[in-house]
Amino acid sequence: MNFTMIHENYNVSDLDASIAFYGKALGLTEVRRKTAEDGSFIIAFLKSETSDFELELTWLRDHPQKYNLGECEFHLAFRASDFEAAHALHKEMGCICYENEAMGIYFIADPDGYWLEIIPVR
Repeated sequence: MNFTMIHENYNVSDLDASIAFYGKALGLTEVRRKTAEDGSFIIAFLKSETSDFELELTWLRDHPQKYNLGECEFHLAFRASDFEAAHALHKEMGCICYENEAMGIYFIADPDGYWLEIIPVR
C-alpha cells in the first residue's frame, strides 16, 4: 500500500490577503476553488510549478478573527532554488520571523501567523 501527500490545509482569516502573500512570497498560484452554496466557506488550492503538492487555504465566514495557533510548533517547509534571493525578498516583505544561521535556514510568517521554513538546495 502506498500513500502520496497531496495537500496541507491552513484556515485563514483573509483569503485574498493570504493568496496574495503566498503568491508574492513563494510563487504559489491558485489552481482551483470551492465555494459553499450558502457562502459559509471558500476553499482555495494553491501550488507551485515544481510540485504536485498543494496548499489548501480555507476561509470560514463565521470565523473572521485570526486563528489561535498555540505555540506555532508546526510548519510547512519550502526549498528555495536561490536562497539568497528568497531571503532578500522575504526581508523586503518584512515576513522573516526567525533565522537560524547555524543551520542555514529561516522562517517566514504568513498573514495569520503560520510559520513557513525556507531551506536552501543542498
